[in-house]
Amino acid sequence: MAPPLPPPAGPRAEPPAAGLGGHVLLTGATGFLGQAMLERLVVAHPGVRVTVLARRRGAASAADRLAALARKPVFRTLRERVGYAGVQAALAERVDSLEGDLGSGMPPLPGTVTTVLHCASTVSFDPPVDEAFRINVQGARDLYGAVVESPNRPHVVHVSTAYVSALHRGVVAERGLEHDADWRAELRHALAAREEAEQRSRTPEVLGPLLEAARAEHGKAGSTATAAAAERARRGWVQDRLVTAGRLRGQSLGWTDVYTFTKALGERVAEEYAREAGVRLSVVRPTIVQAALERPYPGWFESYKMMDPITLAYGRGEIPEFPAHAESVVDIVPVDFVTSAALAVAAAPPPPGEPAYFHVGTGSRNPLTQAELHRHVSRYFTEHPLPDAGRGHVKVPPWRFPGAARVERTLKAGERAAGLVDRALPLLPATAGIRDRVDRARADTQRTRTLRRLLDLYGGYGGVEAVYGDGNVVALHRARPAGSPGFDVAGISWAHYVADVYCPAVTAVARRTAAPRRKRAADVLPQGRDIAAVFDLEGTVLASNLVEVFVWTRLVGGPRSSWAGEIASLALAVPGYLQAERRDRGDFVRAFMRRYAGCSEAELRAAVRDRIGDALLHRSFPEAIRRIRAHRAAGHRTVLVTGTADLFVQPLGPLFDEIAATRLQVRGGVLTGRLERPPVVGEARAAWARRYAETAGVDLKRSYAYGDSFSDSALLGLVGNPVAVNPDHRLHRHAARRAWRVEEWGAHTGGRIDAALTAMSGPAEALR
Repeated sequence: MAPPLPPPAGPRAEPPAAGLGGHVLLTGATGFLGQAMLERLVVAHPGVRVTVLARRRGAASAADRLAALARKPVFRTLRERVGYAGVQAALAERVDSLEGDLGSGMPPLPGTVTTVLHCASTVSFDPPVDEAFRINVQGARDLYGAVVESPNRPHVVHVSTAYVSALHRGVVAERGLEHDADWRAELRHALAAREEAEQRSRTPEVLGPLLEAARAEHGKAGSTATAAAAERARRGWVQDRLVTAGRLRGQSLGWTDVYTFTKALGERVAEEYAREAGVRLSVVRPTIVQAALERPYPGWFESYKMMDPITLAYGRGEIPEFPAHAESVVDIVPVDFVTSAALAVAAAPPPPGEPAYFHVGTGSRNPLTQAELHRHVSRYFTEHPLPDAGRGHVKVPPWRFPGAARVERTLKAGERAAGLVDRALPLLPATAGIRDRVDRARADTQRTRTLRRLLDLYGGYGGVEAVYGDGNVVALHRARPAGSPGFDVAGISWAHYVADVYCPAVTAVARRTAAPRRKRAADVLPQGRDIAAVFDLEGTVLASNLVEVFVWTRLVGGPRSSWAGEIASLALAVPGYLQAERRDRGDFVRAFMRRYAGCSEAELRAAVRDRIGDALLHRSFPEAIRRIRAHRAAGHRTVLVTGTADLFVQPLGPLFDEIAATRLQVRGGVLTGRLERPPVVGEARAAWARRYAETAGVDLKRSYAYGDSFSDSALLGLVGNPVAVNPDHRLHRHAARRAWRVEEWGAHTGGRIDAALTAMSGPAEALR
């Protein structure tokens, strides 16, 4: 047996709660409130055995997930007293796991269970409608079915939310809800909604526009990337439809969202079982549960909750106003007050078949208004501002609470501006300066979208004007045994809680992630022959393209009298080339290479060898040459993958161990204008790299890839170290989403064709 835990010190000492009985079943133990409840049971109720209901997650069993809780912050204070091994021993000795999933596989309860603490719930306000109903309604039905079958008929403490009262105004009493919603019918329709949405998503009316949008956005990356984007969009369509269905159904019946709607129906399930089967039921309705005031330690919380994203967004300067009245009450309550109240409720079971109700909130006897909350939060961020990405610190805006209508107008104006930026983006040149402006515009767009999402999720709660009566909880607090923790919210100092406890805890992670990171030098590379560095050519190694190479090769070998005709012919063909380029990079390469039909292979090779080599050197990025040499010095395999013809890249041969280039068809020493095989462009580059890695023994996860175009995204996504070099706008956005490295090369590289032509006078020895 594990040694007994040393007694908690000072205010932690709690007398045993005899009404809990000897065996408690806890649901939702891996969630926020469930973790707090488990910690209290383990630390303060040594005579109680606990069984945790948890589902398997991947390879992790319920027992594995229970054991993992020993490392969680919720047990930090206990670890400081008894060490990690002591927490492990306490959990192993006092807590059992019961593997099951509310809503899809509830096992029988252990026969000795005397109390059920039902804390399991959805973790968001906008889940898909079927998910919300499966957990909050069907899960409740399955749990109470198991309770009825249990020989002890345990007392159930059903944790709900005060907002099940919907948008009622005035005082809300601690009693059952009055509504006509049929939970069985609503559950049946909600569970059927996913299949209906999946079927609808596969119809031409839905798939057609999604596929068209995917082709426009991802066509240059290849058919595989396009198909993957279309399928992601289809799944997103299904998700959005189910989320919207749940929100609208809840609102159509008077609730703020699907979360409060399904929690209300879950209560109705519990009440039916209580009255029809004689279950002893207590319903605990907390308001907005936030970080702990004292237990397990000040500021403890587990993942961001309702108010946290709004607080962080405000601290980053992303919320200029909020659609609430200054005098509206923000009914928040520290999680340790909810835990203490719920355990007190559990120790005082009501008679069978007579449900008892308890509101745990602060709005009735210690109200915190929006204006007061803003004052405390603003003071905190004024005294302790968040860093602004290396540009100093964020200055938070003052809220004037102008009303929801004005905030909505401002938000819509921002959304219209964001739409203009998105439409103008493809028309702008992909220069470093433009990319910087685009980054700022994208940040503004992201702030607008963040604000829209926050307002859609939580804006409805800002309009709640209910006051949740808590007479039952007050009576329970006054009748608690001497020495047990109190939960009288009247004693909470909001200035202390908000500015000294809550804000520091919520912003701690944001401050760590916003701190400047020490950048690793680009030329400090790991050693290894199993590492490859794969480079695109045009726009990555060279500040040139197929058109420019054609001009060099055609003009250098012909008389000046022919130059005007060649350039005029090329200009006339440009619109067709642009269409081919937008459609598919391979189509562009095929179309452009036809301009070489009738050229002598020997003459072209001689021109490249004798004159064009130095032009390539002149147009190469110094950063590219240095990076290639650095990879070679580290023992890496350097690889060039390009749609340019192989005979044009011969001067670059000394830099690379392998070159994959387009091969032009030759008949009788003359180019036909056709290709020997399809060009290695788009997703074909990724396929080529996979095969090369297999044959050469290359570890792609350790390897590097460099590209400038969105058509290179498949290749870049294949390696562990992708680098977007002078990226076009689509690749820049793609790289930003995936946190890829972005580099600007060639600030001092010559850019004019005539300057390159003057360099065509000798071999390119300098490349070696």
